[in-house]
Amino acid sequence: MKILITGGAGHVGRKLREQFAGQFETIRVFDMVAATDLRSNEESVVGDIASLEQVERAMRGMDACIHLAAEANETSWERILPANIVGTWNVYEAAFRQGAKRIVFGSSNHAVGFYPRTQVIDHTALARPDSRYGLSKAWGEDVGQLYADKYGVRSMHIRIGNAADVPGSARALAIWVSARDLAQLVRIGLEHPEIHNTIVYGVSRNKACWYDNSEAYRLGYKPLDKAEDYTDEAMAAEAGQKRDPIEQQFQGGPFCAIEYVGPARP
Repeated sequence: MKILITGGAGHVGRKLREQFAGQFETIRVFDMVAATDLRSNEESVVGDIASLEQVERAMRGMDACIHLAAEANETSWERILPANIVGTWNVYEAAFRQGAKRIVFGSSNHAVGFYPRTQVIDHTALARPDSRYGLSKAWGEDVGQLYADKYGVRSMHIRIGNAADVPGSARALAIWVSARDLAQLVRIGLEHPEIHNTIVYGVSRNKACWYDNSEAYRLGYKPLDKAEDYTDEAMAAEAGQKRDPIEQQFQGGPFCAIEYVGPARP
């Protein structure tokens, strides 16, 4: 299989490339900066995700795409629009035009961040974005639905939790995902025959998890790691930090508290 990884020079992209070393015929890395330390089956293409022409050129000859390129934090609409909205549309359109039949979309827990922490949600939960960033991820899931239903480009949307090397907060203990568990989910998205426009949660086998990830388990996901192995480190990192009560109430954490003036504000 030949795969394109948009944002492949970034934090999550580099982790996946390490996990996938030698496992695919070709891994083409598309990013705004050149990828370093390329393996024998990897190639680097520098370009702008907001340019359909450049994305389509990078997609040429690929069987599938792992779409990670994005503005990864809450910021102004002017920054979200080209990378997360236009860029995601470009990836799907380029895949359709170039005959790539499968996309694994790096969605986010922030697409559903305004669910309370007291509620367990599954893959059928409607979007409740907690930010402009979360809204862009929810929109990307809908783009995937359109292209699956109308154009035959199938998607797995992974609502990634916290992909740090180790969980660094109490919240991260609920939503952390290890590199090898995330890679396992991505491979399911690339290869499983039942994928259409499928939503799963990018979390490891965490005891405190807020997500019912039964859809991922049904597809064969068997996470190997769990956040509670790092509880001491996470709580040490959390010690002394003052948390906004809105951040503590909702699953999206600090993204919910940004600019919040809603009814739950004390």
